[in-house]
Amino acid sequence: MTEEQKVKGPASYFPSIEKKYGQPISHWLNVLKTVSGKKHMEMVALLKTEHGMGHGHANALVAYHLASAKDD
Repeated sequence: MTEEQKVKGPASYFPSIEKKYGQPISHWLNVLKTVSGKKHMEMVALLKTEHGMGHGHANALVAYHLASAKDD
């Protein structure tokens, strides 16, 4: 894979999130859709406390979710 082909930003965490937590990214994005009105760190806290996710993984998912919501 060349430098140009590498996934960057929050999506670069996706393979390790799927491997560690056993769910596809679509599952986690659906979880975040249920709390879309909350602030960034409130959503991160939800993933950490209710789903046992680490801070970096939770933060990456929330950042991706919020950026995707802006594109809609």
